[in-house]
Amino acid sequence: MAQIIEANDAPFKKIDIDPVTLDIIENALRNARVEMDATLVRTAMSPGIREQGDAFPLIADHKGRMIVGQFGSYIGPFLEGYEGTVEDGDLIMLSDPYSVGGAISHSNDWLVLLPVFKDGRLIAYTSMFGHQSDIGGKVPGSMPIDATSIFQEGVRIPPIKLYKQGQYNEDVFKLIMHQVRTPDWCSADLNALIASCRVAKNRVVEMAERFGDDVFVSACEELLERNYKAMKALIAESIGHDPVFFEDYICDDGMGFGPYKIKCTMWREGDKVVLDFEGTDPQSPASINFFLNENMLRMFFGIYMIMVFDPQILFNDGFYDLIDVRIPEGSLLKPKFPAALSGRTHALGRIFDILGALLGQKTPEFLNAAGFSSSPHLFYSGFNKKGEYFQLFQIGFGGIPGRPLGDGPDGHSLWPGFTNVPNEFLERYFPMVIEKYETAPDSGGAGLHRGGNGILMSYRFLEPGEIAIHDDRWFVPPWGVNGGEPGVRAQKVLEKPDGTKTILPNKVEDLTVEADDILHFITWGGGGWGDPLERDPELVGKEIRQGLVTPEGALKYGVVADEDGVVDGDASEALRAKMKDERGELPVFNFGPDIETLRANCEAETGLPAPEQPQWHRVAAE
Repeated sequence: MAQIIEANDAPFKKIDIDPVTLDIIENALRNARVEMDATLVRTAMSPGIREQGDAFPLIADHKGRMIVGQFGSYIGPFLEGYEGTVEDGDLIMLSDPYSVGGAISHSNDWLVLLPVFKDGRLIAYTSMFGHQSDIGGKVPGSMPIDATSIFQEGVRIPPIKLYKQGQYNEDVFKLIMHQVRTPDWCSADLNALIASCRVAKNRVVEMAERFGDDVFVSACEELLERNYKAMKALIAESIGHDPVFFEDYICDDGMGFGPYKIKCTMWREGDKVVLDFEGTDPQSPASINFFLNENMLRMFFGIYMIMVFDPQILFNDGFYDLIDVRIPEGSLLKPKFPAALSGRTHALGRIFDILGALLGQKTPEFLNAAGFSSSPHLFYSGFNKKGEYFQLFQIGFGGIPGRPLGDGPDGHSLWPGFTNVPNEFLERYFPMVIEKYETAPDSGGAGLHRGGNGILMSYRFLEPGEIAIHDDRWFVPPWGVNGGEPGVRAQKVLEKPDGTKTILPNKVEDLTVEADDILHFITWGGGGWGDPLERDPELVGKEIRQGLVTPEGALKYGVVADEDGVVDGDASEALRAKMKDERGELPVFNFGPDIETLRANCEAETGLPAPEQPQWHRVAAE
């Protein structure tokens, strides 16, 4: 248990906060979080952080409870497991997921924690973690698909004081940077994380100086309490006592086995909601495990509840006592040390689909389809003509699901705050040409509200090197809802200069490419929402003209149109009538074929062999 060292141990006084003051402090905290992001973007160097924003800020109260942020607070579990002191002038960093109960989910995420002291008392914490493009390990990018242990994934940093009472520990910094392939980027990104936390610290101190320490601390308590009351009411209105469950899959582990099932059952007990992951498959021997922190899941659940039912609520840690999370030890979502974790992004994203399905089962009108619930990664490394080492890490985008209020956006990110790396940046700093960057037509699931299309991005490599690809949803398609169709699955194709094309696995490591090879990186679309036969035919015709739908794809909507998007009304009416007569009752969830049918048809449909059932199932069956 951490020991907080304070020169002033006087307790804070509870102050009644008027609504105007509370509103000012709330919005000042929101703005401080935005300023953290702005500072990071302006000082980081790697494209993953500077261009795409793969970093997440946090401002917490003096007890470590998140007031503003995104992933929920990891400070409580950290303080419980940290055998050290927390003092004024300290700055703590770490990257080991097992040291904070999975609050950061793989070692590439470097976390900075800055306690905020004023007049000898701890009044808050500021923190930020960001994805480092490389931390050493067996492969460039430090996310080996075939890792069987976290020790193969690069440097693991336990909680250390980079600054101790204001004194900089340069030797520790040098030791860490000695382990990575891109020390310039890593050092700049780490300093950007530190600068962001210091900016937020200054803003917190300014608020406390303006209103008084007791007022600031009481305002944080009030914001937490307000969130508790709001979530308590939402749970009572929206969650029933009868259990509902949902399960979804990670397609494969990159080593030939899959799919892996994630299952969650939800019900209410009194004021609390229970999320029980019993039935989730055991941990993988490969790196697709996701060490799911209970507070992170509570925050995910809260964000879904708030955004669906009351988007004006400021989500913070105040409602955590209302959510009971149960995750089996040794499962895919709580693997035992030293399980590999670097490929956890697929399971992380699938949690969003599962939560949406659970919350919408009793109110299908609020359901979203399965969306772009992953973060496809491309790695490209080698040496340019000057003999200089280069290393690219890029996150790909895809189709957002069809929703109750409209179509899913095309070519978007799982994380709302992420932005794309500009093609001009890629071509300026890496030996490549982006030959295509466009939506993949027909990849979004058909529906009254169409699922967003995935992206077709074609990279021409100008220098020999090695690439790695991390993606999912190539085997199990993203499902549609309320009659909507599943989205189209992902595909990766390598084209040689002579025109020869090879279909690549969606998880591949250490693949050699030559100059003028082209990688066609195609991501998957979101599932559709609602009956496709109710979509406006003229809208379908317009999307043909826009290149979002093809004439062949329009037939899924019962629309007959030519290449110019001109709709044949009579033919469309007849086709729709025929399709309605032949189909059965529309399902709430449209998963497409079952797993065994997908296995049987896999090679014919995808060009790849079907993944084999994971080995632990075979052992259990014997």
